[in-house]
Amino acid sequence: MENKIWKVAGVNFDHMHMGDLLRLVAAHPNAEIVGVWHHEKTTLAEVSSRLGIPPEKQYADLDLCLTQTQPDLVILCPKTGQHAEFVEKVAPYGVHLLVEKPFASSLADADRMISAVAKTGKVLAINWPLAWYPPHRTTKRLISEGVIGDLLEVHYYDGNRGPLRHIADKIEIGEAEAARQKSLSWWYQKAEGGGSLQDYLGYGVTLGTWFLDGRKPLEVTCVVDENRGLEVDEHSFTICRYETGLSKFETRWGTFTDPWTHQPQPKCGFVVVCTKGTISSYDYEETIRVQSGENPEGEIISVDILEPPYQNPIQYLIHCLDQGIIPEGPLSPTLCRIGQQIIDSAVLSANEKRTVTLLD
Repeated sequence: MENKIWKVAGVNFDHMHMGDLLRLVAAHPNAEIVGVWHHEKTTLAEVSSRLGIPPEKQYADLDLCLTQTQPDLVILCPKTGQHAEFVEKVAPYGVHLLVEKPFASSLADADRMISAVAKTGKVLAINWPLAWYPPHRTTKRLISEGVIGDLLEVHYYDGNRGPLRHIADKIEIGEAEAARQKSLSWWYQKAEGGGSLQDYLGYGVTLGTWFLDGRKPLEVTCVVDENRGLEVDEHSFTICRYETGLSKFETRWGTFTDPWTHQPQPKCGFVVVCTKGTISSYDYEETIRVQSGENPEGEIISVDILEPPYQNPIQYLIHCLDQGIIPEGPLSPTLCRIGQQIIDSAVLSANEKRTVTLLD
């Protein structure tokens, strides 16, 4: 199937990453955008204009979009709280699905999504943009090769100035305007899956589980800030107790700078501790730092140059579909489900202000 042109539709633009994903489709030699749908006509037109999608491919009716264009693959970017709803709406059309992070707003919703797609025999994949960053892929390779022994601890800190400080294509929004939108935005609504924990913890625990080869924690402890006047958190700490020790995951809306412009302090990314060394792996950076028995002072290593089909989610997913293989790693619902278990456990821990056993 390597010469097949994969027809792709974009459904729901609530998450600003839809633009990034559709650009990857447009750049792929074996893919084409056949239609897009969003519930707000103005937003649909504005985003489509920036992406160069003509009016005839913009649909006001979801069913019409999917029946007329007959896509092979649908990209979904709804509000976190609506992931399960949209997967259940779209899966019966017999399409493969790529859902933008996070997986879901709850473990129950994640299982609904897995079940809905399993009935069709198609592929469900979850995209975590951090999974395509060269430093983190280099770190995973070194861990898998056993260069610094067995993994014991994962330390993660990530976030940005806030989801309202930018829109698609990282176009910046002023601080005053972002503050005004807080009361209106789904990002700050608990029922819609808002909050820094729901937005960023999935990155850390999903890639952390990938680094740990699927190992699950025994217990989870989480603390969130409690900002007066807000329904959701902007800062969270999650501690996971594994058989090998403790790992920690911190999420933050309100970093001093956005990591894609200037790395804030603390730096956004991962530090992993193994039996024979450590690795620091920070978002967007061109090197990682490795400590080992041979180089306890630390060695600066250039990150791997990623080659196709491992440069981005569209490239990789189409490769898997061409070859008839199931996507692995952070795209896999099986691995992502473990991350969702940790997130649900963290939410329960924060609400009840106690350590909890990993939920299932």
